[in-house]
Amino acid sequence: MSTRKRWGGAPGGITRTRAALRLLLVVSSCALFLFAGPRPAFSSPPANDNFADADVISTLPFTDSGDLNGTTTEPGESTPCTFQPQTVWYTFTPSSTTVISADLNGSQGGVVLSAYQSNGGGIGGLGFMSCIFYGSLTFTANAGTTYYFQVGSYYSGSIHAQFNVREIAPPPNDDFANAKVAGAVPFTDNVDMTAATTEPGEPVTPAGFPIAGSAWYAFTPAESESLTASVSFCCATSTLAAYTGDSLTGLTEVKSTTGQMLTFSAVAGTKYYIQVGRGGAFGGTIQMSFRLDVTPPPVVYLYLSLSDPSVFDNIQFYSNAYDPVGIGIQTATWTFGDGSTDTGFSVLHRYADDGDYTAKLTVTTFDGRIGSTSQVVHVKTHDVTITRFVTPSSASAGQTRAISVDLRNTRYTETVQVQLLKSMPGPYGGFQLVGTLTHEVPASRNRTIPFDFNYTFTSDDADIGKVTFEAVATIVNARDALSADNTAISLPTKVR
Repeated sequence: MSTRKRWGGAPGGITRTRAALRLLLVVSSCALFLFAGPRPAFSSPPANDNFADADVISTLPFTDSGDLNGTTTEPGESTPCTFQPQTVWYTFTPSSTTVISADLNGSQGGVVLSAYQSNGGGIGGLGFMSCIFYGSLTFTANAGTTYYFQVGSYYSGSIHAQFNVREIAPPPNDDFANAKVAGAVPFTDNVDMTAATTEPGEPVTPAGFPIAGSAWYAFTPAESESLTASVSFCCATSTLAAYTGDSLTGLTEVKSTTGQMLTFSAVAGTKYYIQVGRGGAFGGTIQMSFRLDVTPPPVVYLYLSLSDPSVFDNIQFYSNAYDPVGIGIQTATWTFGDGSTDTGFSVLHRYADDGDYTAKLTVTTFDGRIGSTSQVVHVKTHDVTITRFVTPSSASAGQTRAISVDLRNTRYTETVQVQLLKSMPGPYGGFQLVGTLTHEVPASRNRTIPFDFNYTFTSDDADIGKVTFEAVATIVNARDALSADNTAISLPTKVR
């Protein structure tokens, strides 16, 4: 346990304590230190106001607190993060290499923590490492190397500062021999990777990427299957590697990757070791979430170029499939429900008869996983034909004459709308609507249904001298499969 001392000594100055009162709360693997609040200011500066008198940290965890009022900066003292008129100093020289985390938890706002490595030569021989206003400074402190911590405020006056240092232990499964066993999948594990290390003989460049530390997991599948290991890191780069073998020096790599997801094919009864590696980091703690699960199948969708196909249509079938783990889709196979098959990611197919057919798409990934989907294709052919269009050969202005449009429908009873249009003069005249009739047309191979119009010729028609009529038949709420025979144009009618 660290000690606490009082900053200053006479009434009216800074108090500084290094005594035995300290309450350590461990919340989510983070240590928080609670102390008494700021003490009255004193006129004399604390003993560690100057670099040469830095307070020595001899035991971890360590904490110290007090009011920075009355502290100073000395000639040659650097404040690299912001101007700090008030500072105190601490020094730490570990006897063995360890990972430490320093923070200002319990301080008021406006307090700054800076870390340095001593290169000899006093205050002028410091190598700046990093600084924080909040959060934590976490780094590997090498055995025999001296480090200095500067605690200051970026304004003068009374401000309470609390400085905490703790040691972070490696994860329990830091070594290969202590690999955490996943008894079944899905398996998840959360671990602090801040102090993770590599051990002698361990692969340290999985996928060609150097790692600063690792954690190990082991799993033996009961059946042959594709497995996916995934991690989420804060805040470092990551690698994943899968191995077989019974010892650290006898490992055979199955697959490795940089990034946060690794998929590999596992054989039933074979024990696999999964190495999660982290890159170097300086700053806060490095939290990792690990998951091992059976690799999900590819996600498959299919699309058709037509929503209402007929027996006259070549339908374009599209595969829209993707692999959630990114290995990729290798093949796509189609069955159309009428005994026909095809392969490819985009294919054409035409049905010979009306009916409902179940089309199925099956895709296979490069590592052999299979996914499929199906859709019912409703094939229904709608087709009506204008078989006769009777218009008068001549007429007079003001005269009403009959015009007849005959339709044949051989497939389904349809509701049909027939529009009658007449020609208009000029380069942009086209045809103008003059009448509309809508009838139900039953299906019959031997019968036609007449649509009978009456048209009264106008003086404008007489001025032009002729009128050409057009008839257009449209199936209501359905698409005509052969729409070319749904339009008829008459010979010109002479108008006197």
